[in-house]
Amino acid sequence: AVPTGVAVVSSAFAGGFRALAASSFTSASLDPPLVLVCLDSQTQTLEAVAERAAFNLSVLERGQEFLAERFSGRAPLVDPSWREVPHRLGGNGLPIVEGCVAWFECRLHQLYPAGDHDIALGEVIDAGREAGEPLILWDHAFWRLG
Repeated sequence: AVPTGVAVVSSAFAGGFRALAASSFTSASLDPPLVLVCLDSQTQTLEAVAERAAFNLSVLERGQEFLAERFSGRAPLVDPSWREVPHRLGGNGLPIVEGCVAWFECRLHQLYPAGDHDIALGEVIDAGREAGEPLILWDHAFWRLG
């Protein structure tokens, strides 16, 4: 197992927001700025990303384990309106988790099938970094730096 950050991938579909927690995401290119994230092929989030042709990545802060649990399906599901999730809407109209350490607004560049997942390659339209330390996933458990 390799330690990695945890991000919430969000998009919109069928009158609400769809999202999931992902630990497989990385920068793919600096020029143009591209990021990639691996999405389970059986999720409504993937359908939303494909239909909307856009997604946001919110890299979770170390105190946001509860959100990682919620969006990974280990805790009660998130309402499609996101009423109970602190967030703001990005310039693309999709949610960005409040208090995250970094965020990326992306236009879908390409989807690639990869076994039981699809790789979403997104062109970064806007991004930001906030204070805090990232939440780390390692060996199926959440860790904190320091």
